[in-house]
Amino acid sequence: MDVVQQLLQWQQAHSSKALYCVIGDPIKQSKSPLMLNRAFEECSIDATYGAFQVAPDQLPQFVQAVRELGILGMNVTIPHKLHVMELIDEIDADALNLGAVNTVVNRNGRLIGYNTDGIGYVRSLKEEAVANITNKKIVVVGAGGAARGIIYALLQENPSSIYVINRTVAKAKELVASLQSNVPLLAAGQAELEQLCNDADIVINTTSVGMYPHPDETPIAGHWMKFGAVASDLIYNPLKTQFLLEAEQHGCIAHGGLGMFIYQGAFAFEYWTGQTAPVEAMRETVLAVLQ
Repeated sequence: MDVVQQLLQWQQAHSSKALYCVIGDPIKQSKSPLMLNRAFEECSIDATYGAFQVAPDQLPQFVQAVRELGILGMNVTIPHKLHVMELIDEIDADALNLGAVNTVVNRNGRLIGYNTDGIGYVRSLKEEAVANITNKKIVVVGAGGAARGIIYALLQENPSSIYVINRTVAKAKELVASLQSNVPLLAAGQAELEQLCNDADIVINTTSVGMYPHPDETPIAGHWMKFGAVASDLIYNPLKTQFLLEAEQHGCIAHGGLGMFIYQGAFAFEYWTGQTAPVEAMRETVLAVLQ
């Protein structure tokens, strides 16, 4: 059965409820259904949230079906964040600047795209690690899509500088050139990482180095960090990466990736429902699965 048929059957089986979903390829590892179904339950919203594995060639038909079947909202994950932009009706200015959409709201058949990754990360960083980012020296390791969303959101907080470090310096330079800002935004190579970490207030790993099943790997040595700085990692499996464990032993504040995952979902929930997301219940649900 093709994925549009699956969506239709799912919609018919839950026709009395408000419907939301997440799409990706692969998708079975996603914790979003558990987290968002708990959020709807917590807020007494009669809704259900499902996950659908959508291959790239199925994306146009699936998005059209979402529009026609009245699915009220959709999260979009790898590899569809870019291509979905061509298939929807309107894109929020931040998502347009980022060149990626991870949340879609269906307003009477009109699909509007947002990006909640960067704002989700910053909300989590401020609530869990450092209340004020203004005038902080920041180092970001990695220059992929995740780094781009996070840097874009961090720039709105007026840090004193952001260095983007990537093995391929040309990729870091390309990312820096694509983001307009009054904040000094600079590219550097791996050779400069240790020295930059010595001086940084916040160091963020946006790469997959250290993720399960290779938790012993680390892109940054904890002892490179200055005492009291924030070590931040987007990875949330394991909950504390080798980088965070080492940095914590060296007197740093550790900030894991679980918060970003929860808050990007919380912003999506708020765009869809207009209600404040029950963040603690969402966190509790995801933590229970990860532990």
